Amino acid sequence: MDVFGFLNLNELALGLSNLSMFPCFDMAHYIISVMSLREQPGALEVSQRSPFACWFSSMLYCFGGAVLSALMMADAPVAPLSNTTNLLLASLMWCVVFYCPLDAVYSLASVLPVRLLLTAMKEVTRTWKVLGGVTQAGRKYKDGLFVMIAVGWAKGAGGGLLSNFEQLVRGVWKPETNELLKMSYFSFTRMMLLGSSSYPFSAVESLVYKTLFVRPLTFSPLTDSSPIRNKPNGSASDEPDQTNPQDAENTKKTD
Repeated sequence: MDVFGFLNLNELALGLSNLSMFPCFDMAHYIISVMSLREQPGALEVSQRSPFACWFSSMLYCFGGAVLSALMMADAPVAPLSNTTNLLLASLMWCVVFYCPLDAVYSLASVLPVRLLLTAMKEVTRTWKVLGGVTQAGRKYKDGLFVMIAVGWAKGAGGGLLSNFEQLVRGVWKPETNELLKMSYFSFTRMMLLGSSSYPFSAVESLVYKTLFVRPLTFSPLTDSSPIRNKPNGSASDEPDQTNPQDAENTKKTD
């Protein structure tokens, strides 16, 4: 039995490939990206103190993947911002998420069913971004499999990879949150939907790490674990312990 044919996955994939990302899917991507920025500690204070810094940080969240992949491919990093329509749409989403009266847009987008829908639409755009990055690298490096993977990864997850630079724009410096040191996992799990910081595969990663990458420290050649230091003639010292007052007194009487 053809499972793919039974589930009509081929038709579903073909239908998704024919969908236009603009404006609905792009709008969902921008809303979720700006919401991710807003939920960072201190982001609301920056939005009130310096709206331009908040806007610039939001654009890094929205177009970070395209900017990073352009840098990796030696292209102009401002090229993703040349599309005025997308830039204006992202700016509009930033405005309504941060400054809408009564926080109506953010409150509505935070409702679980709405956030689930927006997240699903954002993941569709991420798939297209990864495919675009792989295709872009494949044109220039036909046999560079690693380059294709790296550029596709950067284009799909560039917002997180540029998080440290984005933090500097907001006046924050937290190098321990670097994406390479602590990778996030954006999916339909509770991390994205419920705001949980727990990682669903942490137990599996811990097991793999302890199995493959931990070296047992049973012996260290730089330390001497022997309690008695050997003398040049190979015999142990028979001198009394001078730190013991009774032994010291007996030694004086013997002398």
